[in-house]
Amino acid sequence: MEAINLKDKLQCFTEVWVPKIVGELNGQYVKVVKFQDEYVWHTHEHEDELFLVLDGHVDIQLRDRVVPLEEGEFCIVPRGVEHRPVAHGQASVLLFEPVTVRNTGDVQHAHTIEADDLEHI
Repeated sequence: MEAINLKDKLQCFTEVWVPKIVGELNGQYVKVVKFQDEYVWHTHEHEDELFLVLDGHVDIQLRDRVVPLEEGEFCIVPRGVEHRPVAHGQASVLLFEPVTVRNTGDVQHAHTIEADDLEHI
């Protein structure tokens, strides 16, 4: 058991849209990721996702509305809901989701990273 410094972890990498695993509990990964610009529309059929904005501003776009998130705010996207994160500038985000989650859900895209290929930092 040890303290995890999220700022230090975020300084370890520069890539955007590439989640890094910083913890694991009860079948869930805790990940940090940098967002910039628009991501791909996608759905996770079997998993909910939690997005917590650590720095910056993120809009979670849904087909019928937008959930704006400022620093320190989070939202949970329920399984089966199509969504697309959009960052205005660069944003740092903590994700909390099951270990099986594929980052682009049901979509194959240039940003797709299989759950088994995620890096632990």
